Amino acid sequence: MEEVICSDETQTAALAQRIGKNTVAGDIICLKGELGAGKTHFVKGFVRAFDISPEAVSSPTFSIIHEYSGRLTIYHFDCYRLSDPREAVEIGAEEYFYGDGVCIIEWPERIESILPGHVKWIEINTINSTTRQFRLH
Repeated sequence: MEEVICSDETQTAALAQRIGKNTVAGDIICLKGELGAGKTHFVKGFVRAFDISPEAVSSPTFSIIHEYSGRLTIYHFDCYRLSDPREAVEIGAEEYFYGDGVCIIEWPERIESILPGHVKWIEINTINSTTRQFRLH
């Protein structure tokens, strides 16, 4: 497990971009953290590694999945509103897990029972209003 402290959004974006550069097709990145921890901001930095503008990223809370096209296709999930993993199955989420893009999932604990065994977890802990602790495993 790697632990990184980022003291501001710029450092968070740089960390996310570094992680993105080491990501390959088929990877699934799970972002676990409380409301307001910076999961969507992390995704904005992450997509830069794939030549996607951070401005294209928004929280997909109402549509569950957003798709961003770049060097690889990024599938951005927000499972906050899901109350049961079956809801994710019904919208075809599992097909994305085995596709040729990269999945990055906010609130993955809500669908953990359907996630493949090869996911990468990033826990985001709020230290103060600008500082975050990232645990990568």
